[in-house]
Amino acid sequence: MTFNDRIFGVLLIVLAVAYGWGATQFPEPFGGAEGVGPETFPYLLAVVLGVASLYLIVRPDPDNAWPWSRTGIEMVIAVLVLIVYTALLQPLGFILSTLLAVGTLCWRMGATPIRAYVTGGIAGVVVFVIFNYALHLALPLGLLSFLEVN
Repeated sequence: MTFNDRIFGVLLIVLAVAYGWGATQFPEPFGGAEGVGPETFPYLLAVVLGVASLYLIVRPDPDNAWPWSRTGIEMVIAVLVLIVYTALLQPLGFILSTLLAVGTLCWRMGATPIRAYVTGGIAGVVVFVIFNYALHLALPLGLLSFLEVN
């Protein structure tokens, strides 16, 4: 059913527009510097998502059907995990909320709980270090704010 891909494509375009609009809400960098700023990556993601969405609308898969079986349930769980992740990002901080989100998603995909949450913890720490120290883009520490180096 090509109709399913088209519905999904329209929903993803709405998400891309909302994501791009959200990027415009970032405050201006100090000194009005132009170039790469905190909004650059979200703009890039919004454009890629928009193009991919248009592709789904223009060239849908003719044999596509909604996954109402276990796969559909897992997709709903993944979306709920990501919604909870965004809600916990500020209070728990990036590292802990990423540990929980990535760990839960890995576990749902078949990893043992220990391996899943170790993977989530490693992912949280590695991405935090890359963003904070290599890219100089601050991510929230939340409950781990005692680790902050001034």
